[in-house]
Amino acid sequence: QVQLVESGGGLVQAGGSLRLSCAVSGRTFSTLAMGWFRQAPGKEREFVAGISWTGGSTRYTDSVKGRFTISRDNAKSTVYLQMNSLKPEDTAVYYCAADTSLRHIRVGAYQYDYWGQGTQVTVSS
Repeated sequence: QVQLVESGGGLVQAGGSLRLSCAVSGRTFSTLAMGWFRQAPGKEREFVAGISWTGGSTRYTDSVKGRFTISRDNAKSTVYLQMNSLKPEDTAVYYCAADTSLRHIRVGAYQYDYWGQGTQVTVSS
């Protein structure tokens, strides 16, 4: 049973920072490409950032480039999302997801096999 558990969400003022973590168990973490998605009320779930299973490649949606950084620690089976210069429009539930395909970083939510329960990020203006 693969489990993904996110943590690190919360309430922050605009311009502040948060670091999300996602701990993975039940599968060899180093074989998983990982992604972070978010979903705001009334909107579809959108891709935010992804990292390859080797850790050698990353990908970001345009709205977070230069502000967010995705990283992974295979020894801890954990993926991180460092979020800086947060904006009110970053407010959403953030989900981590795992892709078992051993392919390039994928941006479609339907392409990921396992999901965490989500963590709320709220940015006040």
